[in-house]
Amino acid sequence: MANAEGTLALGKPQINLAFLSFISTFAAMKQEIIISEHLERDVTEAVGRCEYDRLFVLTDATTHRLCWPLLSALNCLREAQVIVIMPTDAYKNIESLSQVWTGLQQGGATRHSLLLNVGGGMVTDLGGFAAATFKRGIQFINIPTTLLAQVDASVGGKTGINFGGFKNEVGVFCDAKTVILCTRFLETLDRENLRSGYAEMLKHGLISTVGMWTELMDFNLAEPDLTQLQQMVARLVGVKERIVEVDPREQGIRKALNLGHTIGHAIESWSFSRPSSLLHGYAVAFGLVCELYLSAIKTGFPTDKLRQTTSFIREYYGMSDITCDDYPTLFELMTHDKKNTADRINFTLLGDIGDIRINQTATREEIYESLDFLREG
Repeated sequence: MANAEGTLALGKPQINLAFLSFISTFAAMKQEIIISEHLERDVTEAVGRCEYDRLFVLTDATTHRLCWPLLSALNCLREAQVIVIMPTDAYKNIESLSQVWTGLQQGGATRHSLLLNVGGGMVTDLGGFAAATFKRGIQFINIPTTLLAQVDASVGGKTGINFGGFKNEVGVFCDAKTVILCTRFLETLDRENLRSGYAEMLKHGLISTVGMWTELMDFNLAEPDLTQLQQMVARLVGVKERIVEVDPREQGIRKALNLGHTIGHAIESWSFSRPSSLLHGYAVAFGLVCELYLSAIKTGFPTDKLRQTTSFIREYYGMSDITCDDYPTLFELMTHDKKNTADRINFTLLGDIGDIRINQTATREEIYESLDFLREG
């Protein structure tokens, strides 16, 4: 159960967020997180703190058009070599990774060079993986430009690419030297991409406190207040930071961050073969509906909170077009999830808001029931 201090519970024992904060004070700080209100100053100072021989910027074509103008005139970036890849998760693949490696190689990058990843989660994931592997590792800075990347993808050291039709199949843990979060970039987002990022915020709220979850439920996502949004992002990133500092390699409590993702990633991978693939956050939103249903029937998650969260998701994310004929494919995709052990599909479920139950499982029939709930309510 969540209490006044905000507790993350794995059944027994419980892990208190205040205790995680205490531990993080003494943890080796690998990654600096800056909530930026002065973008130019913060980027200049972050780059200035790095010792490097050559500077590179990775971005995708959409971000290069919409967001790069906010940075391109900075004195510290005028000598940067810019590598531009194709946008969207469809290009988060080994071909784009090879393009980045080639750009670094042809630009004369050494193991003392610096890469700035400017873009959404696709860019920060792929760029971080490229940096972690080129010359056995060069330093990099993440400047996420989407809400999804700011609240989730760019923080925590997970990097990688999709491979063989599976989401994030190949990657490594590697921290950016600095992550700069600035809501000025969010003004460039369309409605769907803003909502995609907000789904990860919902997940963070569900694993933290009733107060945070309530604030997220009450937020007007139809007419978002970006100032309020930035304040919420800062608090939710703090939740993730404290968890990651205690469990950087996802051996225990970090699995809390997987809520909604076992089924969500399967839905996202399934959508890759559809005429129009789903944005990551939409797939996670649908995954949350399913996994909160599993939480209600298996770990006692309150049905009123299930209904309230589901109603919010249906209002802003619509209904999935999954049919019962798709269930075997989705189940097969779940069997390839990285969180699995042996033949067991692993879930993170909830007993209540903030009452986290990792390493849970469900039968095929229960998973199909959750997909029925997603489709029918």
